[in-house]
Amino acid sequence: MKILISGSTGLVGSALVDALKSTGHETVRLVRSRPSGTQSGAGLASWDPASGQLDPSSLQGLDAAIHLAGENIAAKRWTPEQKNRIRESRVAGTRLLAEALASLANPPKTLVCSSAVGFYGDRADERLNEDSPPGSGFLADVCRDWEEAAKPAADRRVRVVHLRIGVVLAAHGGALGKMLAPFRLGIAGVIGSGNQYMSWISLDDLVKATIFALSRDTLRGPVNAVAPNPVTNREFTKTLGRVLRRPTVLPMPAFAARLAFGEMADGLLLASTRVEPRRLSENGYRFSFPELEAALRHAVCS
Repeated sequence: MKILISGSTGLVGSALVDALKSTGHETVRLVRSRPSGTQSGAGLASWDPASGQLDPSSLQGLDAAIHLAGENIAAKRWTPEQKNRIRESRVAGTRLLAEALASLANPPKTLVCSSAVGFYGDRADERLNEDSPPGSGFLADVCRDWEEAAKPAADRRVRVVHLRIGVVLAAHGGALGKMLAPFRLGIAGVIGSGNQYMSWISLDDLVKATIFALSRDTLRGPVNAVAPNPVTNREFTKTLGRVLRRPTVLPMPAFAARLAFGEMADGLLLASTRVEPRRLSENGYRFSFPELEAALRHAVCS
């Protein structure tokens, strides 16, 4: 297949490009600027989601598209300006791509869009699946609008899959990459009560699940891209400490998290989402790393 990928230089996108190429697929990277001297069609297409620029002619001949691009939600404190950048990078970017694909005489068969388990909001220990209603709060609102922005493609009968992604486990980036330094120094511990659930997935499984979503015509709409065994923050902390052979005795109380991170603390660190990958499991996907300790050892030690 010829597959367009946005966000191809990020943690997930770069691993996905390598996996697709290794299995014989042709990839076209949707980038904000091409290196000098390169032309559209040389494995690259350009866009500027901030200004709404995307030439549909550069998207001709695609079999599928995978949309991963978006502002990092944990990169900066959530000021009003940063929250607007997060929202616009996801909602406006997705709408721009969906409209461009929908305008083609022969649009691709499938569009896989990243979303997030933030769709469900803070739900304590409630078990959540793809049929659960959205939650409330900034991330839930963004995720709902983000998924809705792909409607122009769905209206052209493109099969749209929204991957609601959990915490991605990879030592070289993402949330785990940021955690490793304090854990290795022995200055980490539970956050808040430690009872909040974390829905996670190994990078390997996320790449495999994305490719799985491309190949399964029975998958459409929301698909939870999480491992089948979510854990509490306390369980995650103890497990990572055990893997690294370091103590985890310095907790971060909720008030300290809010002082350090502001609104982001409630949206990311203290919120509880206990999410199940029902649709992946029902469609026959088999996780390489269904258990946290094995996933962490693979990420950190391999």
